[in-house]
This record gives sequence, structure tokens and C-alpha cells, in this order.
Amino acid sequence: MAPSGCPGTSMSLDALMQTLGEMPTVTASGAVIGLLFGFFAHRSRFCLRSAVIEFARGSHEGKLTVWLFTFSTALLLTQGFIALGWLDVSESRQIASRGSLSGAAIGGALFGAGMVLARGCSSRMLVLAAQGNLRALLSGLVFAVTAQSALSGLLSPLRNTVSSWWTVDGGASRDLLVLSGLGRPAGFAFAAVWLIAALIWTRRQHVRFWGWFGAIGVGVTVAIAWLATYALSRTAFDSVIAIQSLSFTGPAADTLMLVLSPPGQPLKFDLGLVPGVFTGALISSLLWREWKLEGFQGGQAMRRYIVGAVFMGFGGMLAGGCAVGAGVSGAAIFTVTAYVTLSGMWAAAIATDWLMDRRNDERAAAVDPPSGQVGRPRQMGQPGQEAPLVDSAANGYAPP
Repeated sequence: MAPSGCPGTSMSLDALMQTLGEMPTVTASGAVIGLLFGFFAHRSRFCLRSAVIEFARGSHEGKLTVWLFTFSTALLLTQGFIALGWLDVSESRQIASRGSLSGAAIGGALFGAGMVLARGCSSRMLVLAAQGNLRALLSGLVFAVTAQSALSGLLSPLRNTVSSWWTVDGGASRDLLVLSGLGRPAGFAFAAVWLIAALIWTRRQHVRFWGWFGAIGVGVTVAIAWLATYALSRTAFDSVIAIQSLSFTGPAADTLMLVLSPPGQPLKFDLGLVPGVFTGALISSLLWREWKLEGFQGGQAMRRYIVGAVFMGFGGMLAGGCAVGAGVSGAAIFTVTAYVTLSGMWAAAIATDWLMDRRNDERAAAVDPPSGQVGRPRQMGQPGQEAPLVDSAANGYAPP
């Protein structure tokens, strides 16, 4: 049956499932939600890597504000659905199954370092690949291969070993709101604080419409994915449907295997998500005339992107989520491992940026300042430096 308090859902979903079939309906829902995510993510330039770098460097270009809009919107809506009785996430993998704190911490750190090296997280790479960015396309393929290897291939024994170092039982032990004893009101208050901060900074930084509106749209898709998969799981009779939201580590590996395996592979939400995100971002780039082919400018940069993609693929699978899967979807239901992963991403990304990019920029400014601009570092993308993967300058943001 449909979730209580969500009138009309049971009849409409039941009719749709009878027409299309249960798993095709689930896959189609993943494609539709993914399409919306891809469109809004492309328009807003949503990117955790850019938000972290902006915070670390003390700049004020709106990227952190965009991320906070997504983060707070996803939390508020998801917790609102739970409070209304429309959603129950107690059976989701992030809550019900046994988790790994060691995997979350180390995997989150690897992912954070990798997204700085590759100049974008896994979802951002998918969005940019749809825009014609060949650097993102190659990085995304390496990411998917590594994730699959960590799941069931050569790297899986290492992942299992690291994951076993420090584990936590499923259920209440993984729910921060239960562990803290503060309950759901604290979750609403936590999300509201960041939403208010985003609103204030939007006004001060003059963030463009598509920046804040698109970011809210990304957050809405995360909450809607939770609600949709829960409703589908309660309506289906013949299939076991996972209650989940958006993530890109597992889905990237599943999509890769779908392409490489014989036809007839079982359908699921994840297999609609990745093509949907690609299509949504492609539509956005074509409508705004931003589609263009971009490649590498040197072998050294190519090595950096590949190493970053490997770190993200293994780290994301080890942590059980990526910048979206753990950092937004998992955070929206307040799982312990999600916040450990997110903290690891932030810390490692800040450290990697300082070691790999910020110090080099400072040295370049001191040794070879541009003519007439003594003391200013060269802008990314000028001769001598690789153009950034996150190309946001054309949309009112300067490169990080």
C-alpha cells in the first residue's frame, strides 16, 4: 500500500505498474528524477569540490551558497516527508544495514582528495560529460571501472578489509537523531540554520537566479527520490524495491556493467538514474548553447584526472556513497556514516587543494606574475595551466 498521508499515490502507482511493469516503472522513475537532477545541477553549477575550495580560500563567489541551498533543501523536505508519515527510511540500506565507520572516514577522505585532483565529483563529471567535456568523460569511465573493481573485482578484498576495521550496527546505531536524543526537531533546526545562511549569502553575493533556484531543484530531487522509491516499494507486489535516493558510485558501476553484459540484465532505479542525469544536463547545455568539446592540454593533467577518478571510485565504494549519495542523500536522513564521510571529504579536499593547487598558485604569483598584475596568481586556464573541469566562469562565477 502507499504511504499514509499521501492520498492518491497507491492508485496512480498501481495503475502505472500494471501498464509498464513494476521494475520498468522503477527504472523510469529513476530516469525522470535523474533528468531533473541533471538539468538543475547543470544550471546551478552544483559542485561540492567548488564549494569546499571557495570556503578554504575565503572567496565569496556563490559556490558554497549553491551547495548549502541543495543541502538544506534536501534535509528539510526529506525530514518533512518523514514527519508527515509519507516516508519511512528505517528499511533503507543507510539505516538498516551494518555500516563501516572506518570505511566512511577513509573512503570519504579518498573521495575528497580525488574530486580535487579530477576537478569535480562523480555527479559533476557526469554533468560536464553531457556538456561535451572529454576530460570529464574519461574521468567518469575510470571512476566507474574503479568502483566496479572495488565492489566485486580486484579491489574488493582491500575494501572489505578496511571496512571491517570499525563497524556499527544497523538501526538506531546509525541514526544521528536517535543517538543524540534530540529527535526530529533538531534535524529541522539544523537544516533551517543552513538555509537561512544560504539566503543571507545569496543576497550579499548577488547569486544569480539559476544558481539558487537550480540548487533548490537539486535538493528537491534528492527528497523526491526518497519519497518515490518508498512509495514504489509499498505498492509493488512481485518485486523487492530498495528504498533509496540519489547516488552515483554504485549506479555508475551498474551502468557500466549493463553496457558490458549481455542484454536482459534486471532493471532497477539506478539504471535509469545515470542516463537521466546525462540527458538532463545535455538538454540544459543545448538550450543555453553551452555544449562544446573540451579535451586535455597535456599528459601531466591527464594523469592527475585519472588518479583523482581512481581515488573517487574506490573511496566512494568504500564509504558507501559519493558527494551526493553520502553528502546529501545520506545526510538528509541523518545517518552517522554519511556525516563521517562528508567530514572526511571536506577535510581531505581542503588539504589536497592546499598541497596541489593553492601553493602552486602562490609560487606562480611570486615567480612569474602576469604583466602589470604583480602579486596576482595566473588564472586557471591560461597558458601553462590546465583549464578547470568545473567551468563556471561563463555563468557568473570565476574559476576557483
